[in-house]
Amino acid sequence: MATLLGYQSAVQASSTFERWWQCSGAWVEPLNQRRDGESGVQLLQPRNPSSPALYSKRQTGHLYRSLLHPWGRPTIVRELLAYQAFARLGITVPTLVYGSARKQAGHWQALLITQALPGFISLDQWYAEERSAEESICVLTALANTLKRMHQGRWQHGCCYAKHIFVKVSDLEDNSPSAEIALLDLEKSRRRWRKADASRHDMRQLQRHRGAMPDEDWDFLMEAYASLMQR
Repeated sequence: MATLLGYQSAVQASSTFERWWQCSGAWVEPLNQRRDGESGVQLLQPRNPSSPALYSKRQTGHLYRSLLHPWGRPTIVRELLAYQAFARLGITVPTLVYGSARKQAGHWQALLITQALPGFISLDQWYAEERSAEESICVLTALANTLKRMHQGRWQHGCCYAKHIFVKVSDLEDNSPSAEIALLDLEKSRRRWRKADASRHDMRQLQRHRGAMPDEDWDFLMEAYASLMQR
């Protein structure tokens, strides 16, 4: 499996994988048993305080199956490809540091190392506090643009929940808000033949899992999104 660090010999690739595999930190997502294996996320604190913290998603087994991979392939491989594709579409995603998979004693192991997103909080967290109408409109408009960009590219998030949508709001010089949206947890993401299929799946899913988003905000989001998709 090729890594994000460019071409490496088999020995170098194995050595790099092993170094990352041996890194440990606090579990922010404890190991979950599913998909014929387990998956979890650890927070890796940098030695240099000025460097960003890293998240290490590590899996043993945890496979998906498709026509191309009927015997199973680590979901991290699919997520790695999705991160790269989303970045090419101009969608903000965590910076990739390392990603690879290997078979050890006949069992898959996979790693995905990403940088933390400074200043971002999940949409769930964002709605935990009262927001002004101006800030809400700014965030929802930015979210509509991000979803449009993803679906126009025929990509489906696959797990489009408020907890996987991250928001960063800044104040411009005139004190008006500016919002940036980032998308995380792309292990179920995939390319669809039709953008309408990707759109229908994700928007129905987000409606069910939008958390504390009130109905009027959902209506505004849908109106803005529908308008953008028609362009």
